[in-house]
Amino acid sequence: MSIQPTIATIHVPFDLGAARRGASQGPASILQAGLQHHLEDMGLTIESLTEVGFGGVALAPLDQQIEAENLNYLAEVLEINTRLAEVVDLAVKKGSFPLILGGDHSIAIGTLAGLAAHYRNLGVIWIDAHSDLNTAATSPSGNIHGMSLAVSLGIGHPSLTEINGVKPKVKPENIVLIGARSLDEGEKKLIRSLGIKCYTMYDIDRKGMANVMQEAIDYLKDRTDGVHVSYDVDSLDPIEAPGTGTTVRGGLQFREAHLAVEMLHESGLVTSAEFVEVNPLLDEENKTSQLAVSLISSLLGEQIL
Repeated sequence: MSIQPTIATIHVPFDLGAARRGASQGPASILQAGLQHHLEDMGLTIESLTEVGFGGVALAPLDQQIEAENLNYLAEVLEINTRLAEVVDLAVKKGSFPLILGGDHSIAIGTLAGLAAHYRNLGVIWIDAHSDLNTAATSPSGNIHGMSLAVSLGIGHPSLTEINGVKPKVKPENIVLIGARSLDEGEKKLIRSLGIKCYTMYDIDRKGMANVMQEAIDYLKDRTDGVHVSYDVDSLDPIEAPGTGTTVRGGLQFREAHLAVEMLHESGLVTSAEFVEVNPLLDEENKTSQLAVSLISSLLGEQIL
């Protein structure tokens, strides 16, 4: 298996990339739901938790950022992702498996920036109700958590696309979207024009999750030298995961979500992962935080028998 015996857990309490506050409390909520003890019980070695804090002072000149329109909290998003990229880069250099806990999905910008220097053909499995392929020109809201994958493709404000100097962080042919069901018109056009492989909920309904995941694994296994899993809990139906800020009905069911990560573990392809958009302020009796713990555990090798 490609998963390393040492897990570098990186905690990113940040939510300024999203429309609703509260996802900054997601990492603490996941940890309080017993993640570290659960992984240790599985026999995994966990590094001391690294928190990527928000210092309130941008790390790059703001001349272009001040001019930017429809990019909410650009300076803050830039700062946290610049810091996160450095931490992820260091974890990979040490030979650890980076496990990033968000926070809103804008933190994927920093995650992928930190990974990009280590893989010539990084694969990304993006499990999300949304594709996060908007730009300032196409976004209805200006919230950068809806632009993170576009930025990682090198499309967007240069202060974000140029984090760590590698551009793009991922190639369109190395991306697989899974669970999409809420796509803006600009995102649809970009998916089609770049030929990004996208399995919507319609595809999952027709083919079944097992077939979708096997196709995704087969598609990536020979073209990539590492695979990052970016898992947004809003990919699940709100009945399963109420504690997230951008719920969309008709999402993944509990067993579909688990089957996806179980098959990814069995594939041996996964070299890093992040779980984002857990918002405990919107949760019901920690249901979503506990679900995140079980999904992470399955991705890292927990089995029923």
